[in-house]
Amino acid sequence: LSYRRDKFSRIKPDNKEHIGKAIKSHEIKMIFNSNLTEILDDKVKMNTDKGERELSNDLVYIFAGGELPAMFLQKAGVEITKRFGYIVKTHKKVG
Repeated sequence: LSYRRDKFSRIKPDNKEHIGKAIKSHEIKMIFNSNLTEILDDKVKMNTDKGERELSNDLVYIFAGGELPAMFLQKAGVEITKRFGYIVKTHKKVG
């Protein structure tokens, strides 16, 4: 998991706990202070605080803020697949 800052910001408490456990158990390799510079078919390139790095990959997820910048990514040649085919903007609590 590549993250631009030196620690998570604006993370929900449950998510912080889960990601912390996954990092400690080595289910997730965390790379803080990193910025992707190139996404290729089978690898990604990034700058880190320890220099340039390449990692092999077969799938890349981009989480860049509260709303997916779909038009920007599509214009950059990134294929966008929606999980359920729509975006939920509001919901009502039941009960």
